[in-house]
Amino acid sequence: MSKKNEDSPEVATGQHYTTGNHAAAEGSLAAGCKFFGGYPITPSSEIAEHMALRLPKINGNFVQFEDEIASIAGILGASWGGVKSMTATSGPGYSLMVENIGLGLMTETPCVIVNVQRGGPSTGLPTLIGQQDVMQARWGSHGDYETIAISPSNVQECFDLALECFNLSEQYRLPVTLLMDEVIGHMSERLVIPPKEELTIISRKKPTDPPDKHLPYKADDSLVPPMATAGEGYRVMVTGLTHDERGYPDLTPEAQDKAVRRINDKIRLNKDKIIKLEEYMLDDAKTAIVSFGTSARAAKGAVNRARKKGIKVGLLRLITLWPFPDEKIDQLADQVDRIIIPEINYGQVTREVERAAHGKTEVKGDFRLGGAIHTPQEILKEIERN
Repeated sequence: MSKKNEDSPEVATGQHYTTGNHAAAEGSLAAGCKFFGGYPITPSSEIAEHMALRLPKINGNFVQFEDEIASIAGILGASWGGVKSMTATSGPGYSLMVENIGLGLMTETPCVIVNVQRGGPSTGLPTLIGQQDVMQARWGSHGDYETIAISPSNVQECFDLALECFNLSEQYRLPVTLLMDEVIGHMSERLVIPPKEELTIISRKKPTDPPDKHLPYKADDSLVPPMATAGEGYRVMVTGLTHDERGYPDLTPEAQDKAVRRINDKIRLNKDKIIKLEEYMLDDAKTAIVSFGTSARAAKGAVNRARKKGIKVGLLRLITLWPFPDEKIDQLADQVDRIIIPEINYGQVTREVERAAHGKTEVKGDFRLGGAIHTPQEILKEIERN
């Protein structure tokens, strides 16, 4: 971003040539983010750096905490203070955050976590690509819960989907993960930011009942309760313990069933509204590629090359990774003779596709273990392999 853009208001309207990390930061600002709490970690540090420059100029706050545990706690607290909040990290930092992500799920606290994935486990490949945090984004915390994780494949989507993450977080009251990867975070492409009035921005539902009658966790048919802000006169109860509609701890099996069933069902029953996919040349395909993030870019190139050779192949790009599009994969398995999954891990999405395909077609993973991306030519060879 140029200095002019750094000095711009909340929405840096116009055309830019910038990176995915900066685009994700700008998408968050356009969504109304006013608090960033984080700790530097490659390959996501540019998001924190950009927010440190921009937030003070739009009456927001940036805090560099002592570690990732404090960072996620800070953004949960900021959210209850009434502001849209976020952090950015990579695999090792996300590992430190998962306990408090669980707290955010149980307390229904909207916030956004950007995970710019690198190769792991452990310190792994700090500056090189991985897509190895897919399962962690879904199952990293303990207990029964549903979550939302979205994967961009270009710089424009880093902006668009960061804003979408905030909208989903506010609408369904939960932490949402923007699951990027190192290549998407560091690549530079054209970004077009529309005027603010053209953006769809969702904010949390506020209570309308009198403060003395308010039950903080009482939901209507949407299963999402309105959210009061601390200091507005409402009693705010925030606990990770199983709680009743007042927010008071209630450790009975009945309270557990009611609370946990609802925080799951508010996502499960709205999957069709949440899930986003891109279908490319699938209408007559006999081979389907299922991919996401950087890997999907190479997969689309492979599809184009295969089509020139007369091979009927198409691409299903997973924009939403969680909730997983089980029904779409099941339908695809009825249509095609095989599904190939290029991913930069050892088969995390492949196992989900196998499960959702119900054995109706061949499912084969095309794995990289981190540090390098697939090329279209490599995926084409896999397509051509009998």
